[in-house]
Amino acid sequence: MKNSDQWRVSRDETNHNAALPAPHACAWFCLRSQPKHEHIAAAHLKKIAGVDVFLPRVRFQRSTHQGLVWVTEALFPNYLFARFDWHNALRQVQAARGVSRVVHFGDRWPVIETAIIAELQSAFGADELHTISSELLPGDVVQIAEGSLRGLHAVISRVMPSRERVAVLMDFLGRQTTIEVSAKAVIKEGSARAMVFQAQLKSSPATATTKRSN
Repeated sequence: MKNSDQWRVSRDETNHNAALPAPHACAWFCLRSQPKHEHIAAAHLKKIAGVDVFLPRVRFQRSTHQGLVWVTEALFPNYLFARFDWHNALRQVQAARGVSRVVHFGDRWPVIETAIIAELQSAFGADELHTISSELLPGDVVQIAEGSLRGLHAVISRVMPSRERVAVLMDFLGRQTTIEVSAKAVIKEGSARAMVFQAQLKSSPATATTKRSN
């Protein structure tokens, strides 16, 4: 989940020319919450008239000393989204319990495109919750998320007994190549994490350079 903050900053940077909405017009902004207070911030923001709130969350299994347990946390830890009239409601929004600040860079207050929020809302549904399956199965389409092969698509051919490493087949340099990578280094296609990873890749200058060179 650490990459989610990088994604947010990159998306903000792509909107650096976005002007603030006209007075009495609402727009989506990214808010930073106090540590682990995203749900508290969302609850109090919903009490403010004229403010819409979106807090996408993911549910997944985490290893503990007692074994695997299901946990739920914000898709972007310490961040959430709110739609409001910046000119008239900024102070009230920033003063809401659990809110640290509305994300801005100096005198630039990035506006989040409505289409981006709509895409996330469609993916997470009315409950704003997406369950991430921990199962990787042969035939699953994945994307490499770490190392020199980052961004390449692959198909799982087998899962090792420990389930910590998988073997994948990739269309690499024009032919199928079998490699072994950590299960933590691959992202299953269609998952919420995959959507975030794709957005991060599109906004990465290094990725753009790699694509042009190919």
